[in-house]
Parts: sequence; C-alpha cells; structure tokens
Amino acid sequence: MIIKLKENERIDDLQRNGYQIIQNPDKFCFGMDAVLLSGFARVKPNGDVLDLGTGTGIIPILLEAKTKARHLTGLEIQEESADMARRSVLLNRLEHKIDILTGDVKEADILFKAASFDVITCNPPYMPDRHGIANPDEPKAIARHEILCTLEDVVRNAAVLLKPGGNFFMVHRPFRLAEIITVMAKYKLEPKRMRLVYPYADREPNMVLIEGCRGGRPRMTVEKPLIIYKARNQYTDEIYDTYGY
Repeated sequence: MIIKLKENERIDDLQRNGYQIIQNPDKFCFGMDAVLLSGFARVKPNGDVLDLGTGTGIIPILLEAKTKARHLTGLEIQEESADMARRSVLLNRLEHKIDILTGDVKEADILFKAASFDVITCNPPYMPDRHGIANPDEPKAIARHEILCTLEDVVRNAAVLLKPGGNFFMVHRPFRLAEIITVMAKYKLEPKRMRLVYPYADREPNMVLIEGCRGGRPRMTVEKPLIIYKARNQYTDEIYDTYGY
C-alpha cells in the first residue's frame, strides 16, 4: 500500500512480520523502552488491549506482531502523532486489528466503557513537569514530561478500564518506583511482577518494567535484571533472542 509521507517523515523497518512505522525524527521517535514494554507485556489469545499515550503506535503494532490479541487500540492526544500512527496501521494493513483514537488519557474513562479491556499498556512521560529542563520542542516535551497527564492519571484510568483480573503493564524510571507502587496500590492495581533494566551490568538501572493486576492479591515477583549492552553498541543475547531487537 502506498502511504503519503509528510515533510521530514520516514518509514522505519520494525524487523517483525515485515512491519514498518512512520516517524518524524524532528518530533519524536520510539525508543528501547517501547520495545522492552512490548516484550514484557503478556496478552492472552483473543484479549482486547489499550495502549495509553500510544505516540506513533509502536506498542500496538509490536503487540499485534508478538501476540494473538483480538483487537488493539491506541489513544494519543497529539493529533500529529496519532495521524502517523493511523497511517502506519494502514501501511501494515492492520486496520482490522488496530484502532488509533485522538484523545486525552485523563478522559479515557469517558472515551471507553469501564471494565472493557483485558490488558492496558503505557509508556508514559517519565519526568515530573518541573523536574529537569523540558525539551523546547513541544511534542518531545509532552512525551517526556508530565505536562498533559501524570502518573496518577494513567493509573487511575487504567484501573477503571481494566476488567477484573485484567493486567496493566508500564515502563518507567526507577527513581519513581516508590511512587509507582504506592499509586498502583491506591487504585487497586496490585503490583505483581517487576523487572529492572540496566544499560550495562555495572551501571545503575535506568528503566523499570512493572505489571499490575486489577484486584489482584498482594504478592510480587521480582525478575532477574535485564541487561541491554554487553559492550559498547553490542546488545546482550537476551535482547536479540527475547526481544528481537
């Protein structure tokens, strides 16, 4: 299918099922965190999935390639990103499996029926609005800083939209881990599984992958560390084998 690209856009190969994605490097491109989240998330066959703050649609597209989900929906507030996501869905002929909606995460509980998803994923803005220096480019700033939605906005809406026993998967920064667990517990998304991600074996972790279950019982499994690089520009075998990066 021929899809028209806009100024500064490009098509990147996802190395999964021949799928491709449209991105604009001047705005925002997906990173390793999205790839790792798509590998960490577990979707049962015929499950319905919602990705909050989907950006250019990378997580729904990768989950369609990796799982047997019945249907996937991406919600994105920035119309430019949502438009790229929709065209990527068409590019990969996935319009029967993936829907992209333009909308606010804070209003997700209005846009969708309560208890209507088996799985919800999110790669949210990591930085509190006043923490650090916000990128002067607005799309990147919105993606990285809590300008339009907060951690609590994400968790609160996920708790409403998940079916009882449904699962929430998120990638975030370890320095906010105590807050993450506290907020998840507040909204009865019981933390069930966690994995810390390290750039190198001798460095501090720079990402955390976490799973919560709506109404789950208290008990969390901490998985072995995930190491990204074994040497400069050389991924570890697990990154190649498990995540297909």
